[in-house]
Amino acid sequence: MPLRRSFLACSFAVMLTATGNLSAQSGATRWTTPSPAEIDAIFPDVDALYVDLHRSPELGFQEIQTAAKLAARVKALGFDVTTGVGKTGVVAVLRNGPGPTVMLRTELDALPVEEKTGLPFASTVSVKNAAGQSTPVMHACGHDLHMAAWAGTARLMAENRTRWRGTLVMVGQPAEEGLGGARAMLTDGLFTRFPRPDFALSLHDDDTMPAGTIGYHPGLFRAMSDSVTITVYGRGGHGAMPHNTVDPIVLASRIVLSLQTIVSRENNPVDPVVITVGSIHGGTQANIIPDEVRLQLSVRTYTDEVRTRTFAAIRRIAKGEATAAGAPREPQVDTPARANPPVYNDPALTMRLAGALKKGLGESVVVDMPAKMTSEDFSEYGLAGVPSALLHIGAVDPSKLAAARQSGIPVPAPHSPEWAPEREPTLKGAIRAEVTALLELLQAP
Repeated sequence: MPLRRSFLACSFAVMLTATGNLSAQSGATRWTTPSPAEIDAIFPDVDALYVDLHRSPELGFQEIQTAAKLAARVKALGFDVTTGVGKTGVVAVLRNGPGPTVMLRTELDALPVEEKTGLPFASTVSVKNAAGQSTPVMHACGHDLHMAAWAGTARLMAENRTRWRGTLVMVGQPAEEGLGGARAMLTDGLFTRFPRPDFALSLHDDDTMPAGTIGYHPGLFRAMSDSVTITVYGRGGHGAMPHNTVDPIVLASRIVLSLQTIVSRENNPVDPVVITVGSIHGGTQANIIPDEVRLQLSVRTYTDEVRTRTFAAIRRIAKGEATAAGAPREPQVDTPARANPPVYNDPALTMRLAGALKKGLGESVVVDMPAKMTSEDFSEYGLAGVPSALLHIGAVDPSKLAAARQSGIPVPAPHSPEWAPEREPTLKGAIRAEVTALLELLQAP
């Protein structure tokens, strides 16, 4: 009997061990978010990539070295990699059995901005832009952070492929900053040459939330964007004899001020509009009144009706001011035929991801945020018929954000020469959020 009891006890222990191993394996398939330790393990490599990308930015459709760095990393992880998509884009595909196809996009390009962050790895790069003009370049919109997190996410997904099923498509998109990079990739066959995604995701850094906080917003989230050029014509002459001229600089200044009345007095306040004159070019020196001035505008709207009405008002005001100034000819107003469309976050997808993120990261870390007037050509993927969601991640030190709210002086924001995300908590939070979102959509059977 003692021997029989000993044998039964041994058998039961073996059964428990086997059951425990199966539970552990089963638990692995239910991996829903990476642990802090898993993020910490890859962070030094991700951080080094971020620093490298930050100090070596490239403008849209010039991202040759940037694309090569990302392509090499995902290729080493076992992805099938194609470069040169949409000129300088990267597409990396990891097939992992039957299941959904999910796309995660990052942007590659930087901005023509001179960096003033004071960081030890600040960009000192200057390049020729598309017009052949020399310009300083900086990752002033956080695309370096997006890319580094994207690379970290790719690594965790590749190293844990027993925990999910389906096809993961990692996209490095060129020229997001107003140059049509998303459209270029789609035109080059992103959704035909490669697996068409069931869902498309992206993540963007944000100056309004504490570092690591995830923001979501179902429905219309980011505005349409249009670049408008107004060329006003005067009659040039000597700066000491303005009475013999029609000064286009004064005329342009009047137009700048009058344009603001479109927003304040012509538009319904519940239909958002932003009109920004970002540049004025005219003249060569102080004592010469030029005969021409060019203004470049950024116009942000959410609907075609408001967009059309805003364009008509811009033309009317420019023409009216020119008539009042006695200009020799009407201004030329150039508007694009097609807007950069608004970002529409598929409501069902967005709320599904929000639920998974709250469960994985914590309720307090995932918040519903308001829509923004900034634009993003991530909208093109949704317009092409793929349910899409653009999430935001806070990138500001909480104490700095609190101080800014108390003083009323905002912190530096994307597109500012002083924009510097709080990189460690933001990078780690971005990776955890991206992996969690992908695992929600690529659930193992």
